[in-house]
Parts: sequence; structure tokens; C-alpha cells
Amino acid sequence: MRKIATAAAGLSLALGAGLAVAPSAEAATPCPSGAVCIRETNGTILNKNIFYSYGAHNLSNVTGVRVMVNNQTGGAGFQICRGYNGTNCYPVVRYVGEYAPYDMTPINSVVLVR
Repeated sequence: MRKIATAAAGLSLALGAGLAVAPSAEAATPCPSGAVCIRETNGTILNKNIFYSYGAHNLSNVTGVRVMVNNQTGGAGFQICRGYNGTNCYPVVRYVGEYAPYDMTPINSVVLVR
């Protein structure tokens, strides 16, 4: 239980504070305007991990440490969730840009919010 609470607190601090990280030395694939993306460990973004529409998006085979990128416009945000279909979610974050790397292994969905 302590490990879960520590992880949640770390995510809340990292995402809530809007801490951005620079891309790796290799050129990272850009996240398209209006989307939320999950960057692979090598800096690329797979088509299946680019989300445009509001609501819940279930993840498949997204494990390990990844970088979330919010490139939505108009103040839109996102949540990462432990459950499928947008359940058991962390707070909404609205900072535009890249977030600190986070272990996505226990994360099963991403929710885009207005």
C-alpha cells in the first residue's frame, strides 16, 4: 500500500507541477497538434498511442517508463488511469508539453478532458 501511495504522490507532483523534460539527444517524434501522445522509450510515437477524441482510451502493451505529451489546444487536459475505460484515475493535468517520465506498467487507460 505504501508503494502505491508513494507512486501516486510522485505522479501527482510530477504531473501536477507540470514538470517538462527535454527530448533525448536523438530527435524525438513530435506529438501532433490537438493530441495527447505516449512516447516510446526510443523517442518515437506509435500511431496507436496518439489520442485526439475526448473520453477514455484503453491502452494495450504500454509498459515501462514512458513520457506523456499533451499537445491539445484550448486548455484541454488528460488523466492517466489504473483501470480500463477511465476508472481509478489520477487528477486531470492541463500543462501543454512533455511530462516527467513515469512507469506506465500499472496504467490501463488515458482520458482526454475538455
